[in-house]
Amino acid sequence: MPGQNYSTVPEFILFGFSAFPRQVLPALFLLYLLMYLFTLLGNLLIMAAIWTEHRLHTPMYLFLCALSISEILFTVVITPRMLADLLSTHRSITFTACANQLFFSFTFGYTHSFLLMVMGYDRYVAICRPLHYHILMSLQGCARLLAWSWAGGSLIGITVTLTIFHLTFCEYNVIHHFLCHVFSLLKLACGERTAFVTIAVILVCVTPLIGCLIFIVLSYVFIVAAILRIPSPEGRHKTFSTCASHLTVVIVHYGFASIIYLKSRGPHSLYTDTLMSTMYTVFTPFLSPIIFSLRNKELKNAINKSFYRNFCPKFLRVNSVVVK
Repeated sequence: MPGQNYSTVPEFILFGFSAFPRQVLPALFLLYLLMYLFTLLGNLLIMAAIWTEHRLHTPMYLFLCALSISEILFTVVITPRMLADLLSTHRSITFTACANQLFFSFTFGYTHSFLLMVMGYDRYVAICRPLHYHILMSLQGCARLLAWSWAGGSLIGITVTLTIFHLTFCEYNVIHHFLCHVFSLLKLACGERTAFVTIAVILVCVTPLIGCLIFIVLSYVFIVAAILRIPSPEGRHKTFSTCASHLTVVIVHYGFASIIYLKSRGPHSLYTDTLMSTMYTVFTPFLSPIIFSLRNKELKNAINKSFYRNFCPKFLRVNSVVVK
């Protein structure tokens, strides 16, 4: 806009938890810390179980292992910074650190969505085209699907980050969020291109998510149709049980995302917006390993074996030394 001076801000202030009563913050810190540690432990146990159990070296569990990796990386990008800000009084983040957080959170978040879509395709091939499963889901085919998932997430991450951080930001640098949130950053941008860039970013963000969801829904339409053609109730139950954990995680993932991004645009307190955002960034990754470990009998048994193999012998050895 002519006649108005803009300046690139050197840092942003994350205001997400600043409005909370100070006495509440230690309790939130402890809650989110425990959830974060459980998320890391749960996903590491899933990865260790899949790695050590040879009977789990199948495409479905290979994709699950990749999903656990993306979930760990996503939480590592967001949660430690959030935990530090809960106990800090100066909640600032540099321009470069904000850009890095935006890039990596988008990369790992969208990779997670693409992997959920790939897992839906894997279940479709296994149930609807079982005779072609070993051809379509060969080692090379699985590697290509994983590579495309990570490449797609990285492409969206770098596209959104470059688009946002090529804008000019006003002197007002307070982000009303606990992380470098894309739409909060757009509100701080100045210039004639801001409205156009906002529409473009929304399209880039929403289109892949809707595309993944449509693909998953279509996969399950064919899966349910194939399951209903199975004559025995036991056969239908056994077949559907191989999809239950994936379908539950998809519902949780898109359910919480819908609550946050499709909520009414009326007035909301900063408390409500912040707590609702933590549902997606902290609570959803926390639920994912629980769902997969409880809803998948093979994986649950493998996790138990891996846990006892790695921890119980050491525990018993320590106890025997103490007794002596």
